Amino acid sequence: MSERHDVLIVGTGHGGAQAAIALRQQGFEGSILMAGRDSHPPYERPPLSKEYLARDKAFERILIRPEKFWADRDIALTLETEIVAVDPEAHRVTTAGGETIEYGHLIWATGGDPRRLTCAGGELAGVHAVRDRADVDALMGELDGGAKRMVVIGGGYIGLEAAAVLTKLGCKVVLLEALDRVLARVAGEELSQFYEAEHRAHGVDLRTGTMLDCLEGDGTRVTGVRLADGEVLRCDAVIVGIGIVPAVEPLREAGATGENGIDVDEHCRSNLPDIFVVGDCAAHANRYADGQTVRLESVQNANDMATTAAKAICGNAEPYDALPWFWSNQYDLKLQTAGLNLGFDETVLRGSPDERSFSIVYLRGGKVIALDCVNATRDYVQGRKLVEAGAVIDRARLADASVPLKEMLE
Repeated sequence: MSERHDVLIVGTGHGGAQAAIALRQQGFEGSILMAGRDSHPPYERPPLSKEYLARDKAFERILIRPEKFWADRDIALTLETEIVAVDPEAHRVTTAGGETIEYGHLIWATGGDPRRLTCAGGELAGVHAVRDRADVDALMGELDGGAKRMVVIGGGYIGLEAAAVLTKLGCKVVLLEALDRVLARVAGEELSQFYEAEHRAHGVDLRTGTMLDCLEGDGTRVTGVRLADGEVLRCDAVIVGIGIVPAVEPLREAGATGENGIDVDEHCRSNLPDIFVVGDCAAHANRYADGQTVRLESVQNANDMATTAAKAICGNAEPYDALPWFWSNQYDLKLQTAGLNLGFDETVLRGSPDERSFSIVYLRGGKVIALDCVNATRDYVQGRKLVEAGAVIDRARLADASVPLKEMLE
C-alpha cells in the first residue's frame, strides 16, 4: 500500500525547508513529508564554501532549524531518499528503492547537481565539488591528510570563495577560469578586476582565459591538471566549481516544460497539475530582469518562492515579486548584491576600490537596476530601494559617495 501525504516536498535544502515552515505558518494542518537525497536534516548551503570549510562553524551551527523543530511541527522527514519518477495524473512518485508516495500537492525543491568536467580524468579520486556537506567533508579529509597544492576550476563565486578559504588554510592555490575574467556571467568588469587583484594579492595563482586538456592521475587519484597549452599543474586535489545542472529529470519525463530548469507561473506552479517548483531549479518571468524568464541560484529566491508556493496551496495566493539579492564572503570582503544587472548599459562607481569599500551601480536606459556593494553595507541597504523604484538619478550625484543613496529618492 502506498504512503500518502497532503503535501510532499522533494528536496531538503533551503527551498524545501522553507516550504514546510511556510505551510505551517500559513495554518496548513494537513500531513507534510519532506524527502531528500541528503543524509542530514536541512542545513544552510552558502557556509559550506566559507565558514564550514574554514572550520569557523561547526555543522550544528548551520542547521536551518534544530532537528527537533521538524517533529515538533509534525513535519515528517525522510533522508537518503531519491525520487526517480513522477506520475502527475495519479499524484504519485516513485523512489529509487521502488517505494511509492502519493500526494495532494507536490513541491519540487531539488536545486541542482554540480556540473561535471567533460574532459578525461574528471572521475579520479581527489576531484571535488562543493555542493553538500559530504562534498566538503571529503575535501576537509584531503586537507587533514596533508593536501597543500590545490587547483580550483571555475572563477564564479564558489570557486573564488573556496580559493580564499584554502589560501587562509595555508594551501598553494591555482585558480583557472576559461573566460577572460572571473565572475563574467554575474558582474561587470570593475568588480571582476577588483577580485582578481585581491586574490592575486593573497597569493592565488589566478589564470583567466585558460582552457583544460585533461586531469592526470596515477590510475586512481588525480595528480595534476594538464592545460590546453601542454603545461601540467601538479596538485594534491582539484575543486570543480563550474555551475550546476537543475535536478529536474523526473519532472521532465513526466511532461514538465522548461529549457533551463522548469518553467513556473507567478505562483510557482508548473504546467503539471498540483506540482510547484521552487528555488534553483525553477525558471520564472522576473520584473527585475525586464520580464525575462530567469533561473536564480540564491537562498533569497529559494525561500521566497517556497513561501509563494505555500501560500498558493493554503488559498492565500500572492504572486512572486521579490527583489533578488545575493552575497559572497572572501577574505575580509563582504560583497552584497541587490537586483539583476542583465542588459545593463552603464555603470557608476561609488567609493574607492583602492580603499576596499565601494559600490558599482548598474543602469539600463538610465534606470538603476542593480548594485554590487563591497564592504559598503549602507549602500546595499539604501540602494535596494533605488532598484525597487527603478530610479533615474543624475550620474554625478550617484557617484558622490558622500551623499547617502536614501537621499536620492527624496
